[in-house]
Amino acid sequence: MIKKLNEFIRSLRKSRGMSQQEVADKIGMHRTSYISVEKGEKELSFSEAQKLADVLGISLKDMESRTVPDYEKYKEMIISFLRFFSSNSDGKIPKNKLAKLLYLADFSWFYEKLESMSGMQYRRIKYGPVPESYFLALYELEEEGKISISLKNDSQLVSESEGSKRSHLNKLSKEELKLIGEISKKWKNKKTNEIVNFTHNQLPYLICSDNEIIPYSLITQEDPKHVY
Repeated sequence: MIKKLNEFIRSLRKSRGMSQQEVADKIGMHRTSYISVEKGEKELSFSEAQKLADVLGISLKDMESRTVPDYEKYKEMIISFLRFFSSNSDGKIPKNKLAKLLYLADFSWFYEKLESMSGMQYRRIKYGPVPESYFLALYELEEEGKISISLKNDSQLVSESEGSKRSHLNKLSKEELKLIGEISKKWKNKKTNEIVNFTHNQLPYLICSDNEIIPYSLITQEDPKHVY
């Protein structure tokens, strides 16, 4: 059964760990008015809906269809990249480089299948396309004992913890893992600035404005040799 919009908004807000006051402040709405939205007593205007979607890290289309990104699958994608990188190295990936690898996986999958691997919404920020939940996902994986984050010079390095290496990745298909493996093979020995420059010069990043959520559909206009 599809949830009512107010129930969907309430459950998504809670899953993001945000208070009603925090969301209300971000969309420029009084808290009592926002509470009325979650109770189903007040309808959102188009501009309010757009702001709310941005705050919750989804698109208006996602809000209309009551669908949410597969956050747990996104976390498995993080682990899978760490495993591919550990095959013939120390398995440590700079945090910024890891974010770009995940972006390439999601957008490359969309290029082939017209759907993203995780459904996460990527925002155009100074350091590249990244979901707002990326840093939360790393924090949770570290708290769960699945990854370790170390510091080397000015770079934070992410690696899979020993206790996590026997865990199964149940949400990723063989075909998805194959693509992640191909992306890992291409970028494994490249420097972080190389993958940053690559993603910044792709159409999705070039076309969008600062802080805008990047539509997946833009990748379909990219040269096939420049997808990942």
